[in-house]
Amino acid sequence: MNAWQTPFSARGTYVSVTSLSQEHHDDLALATADGALHKLWYTTIPDAAGMAAEIDRRIALPTMQPFAIIDNASGNAVGMTTYMNMDAANRRLEIGSTWYAKSVQKTPLNTECKLLLLQHAFETLDCICVEFRTHFVNVQSRRAIERLGAKLDGVLRSHMIMANGTIRDTAAYSIIASEWPTVKANLSWRLENQPT
Repeated sequence: MNAWQTPFSARGTYVSVTSLSQEHHDDLALATADGALHKLWYTTIPDAAGMAAEIDRRIALPTMQPFAIIDNASGNAVGMTTYMNMDAANRRLEIGSTWYAKSVQKTPLNTECKLLLLQHAFETLDCICVEFRTHFVNVQSRRAIERLGAKLDGVLRSHMIMANGTIRDTAAYSIIASEWPTVKANLSWRLENQPT
């Protein structure tokens, strides 16, 4: 089994990422209720009743490697993220379908989670590019992606039809291999300089 097919997990100071399973269901059902995330019209986050099906869906997709995001302080799963559109031949992947309980948003968890995922992508999988995509109107997500050091590649207009029938313009961002050392240094510095 090559590195692209091997399940991956990592632990940082604030957060851990581990392969998603139904063992995370109850924590994630609580996490999605924290902030009523499933009610956001411009994203697709399951409610508690749909959590089991969403976990199964992510696990079943062949080009996906889904993760539970674990808050190290509590030991609870507080969100999900995924390696998506994994393309070993072209050494590319997307980090997406990410969401966090409202109570842990704007904390070091997202910064460290992305550092762990990006480090594995660039340093173990030898990616040449990691992509991020979000709804154009999801300003919070776009700013979080930009804080990582990703650059806007462009906007895919009328890219998707959302569940509510609206048309999504998708903002596509990326970090390429030559940018990784600077991105890594910046994310590491931000984590080391968290207010205590």
